[in-house]
Amino acid sequence: MSYTPRLREKYSAEIIPALTEKFGYKTVMRVPKLTKIVLSQGVGEAVADKKLVDSAVADLSIIAGQQAVATMSKKDISNFKLRKGMPVGTKVTLRGDKMYDFLDRFISVSLPRTRDFKGVPAKGFDGRGNFNMGVKEHIIFPEIDIDKVNKILGMDITFVTTANSDEEAKALLDAFGFPFTKK
Repeated sequence: MSYTPRLREKYSAEIIPALTEKFGYKTVMRVPKLTKIVLSQGVGEAVADKKLVDSAVADLSIIAGQQAVATMSKKDISNFKLRKGMPVGTKVTLRGDKMYDFLDRFISVSLPRTRDFKGVPAKGFDGRGNFNMGVKEHIIFPEIDIDKVNKILGMDITFVTTANSDEEAKALLDAFGFPFTKK
């Protein structure tokens, strides 16, 4: 028996017909879909303490469900005491079933745990159908044990879609149940 994520089944059964009706697509292949989710964290204090990057990689790996990698600086910046090749952050790219699992946990569990949560502002679209948002504290994810966290870090989350416009991408994320703020 194979496992398919709940949101992948929802996409096939409900979202494709709804978006086809709304935007009048002639074929199913034109319907926008979510291709990947990229989670990234900048760890600025890693210049002084290398262990912060290791703990950030471990935390991000637990959140994503797959191994995260450390990102390295591309050039020397003397004002920040930064040398080329030093670790400055972490990132992980999710695709396929892991992407849908993360999206489901993010929408239904993690976002409601955010302090004073009133919805996600819809101003993070980039004009090409991708949505970017920031999370101030990575401890909103239930996988993270708050007692074992060295430093509370924020993270950036990018939702990459095949949509041609921001309107189509917003309709896709709305259909998945993304809690955008109402104007």
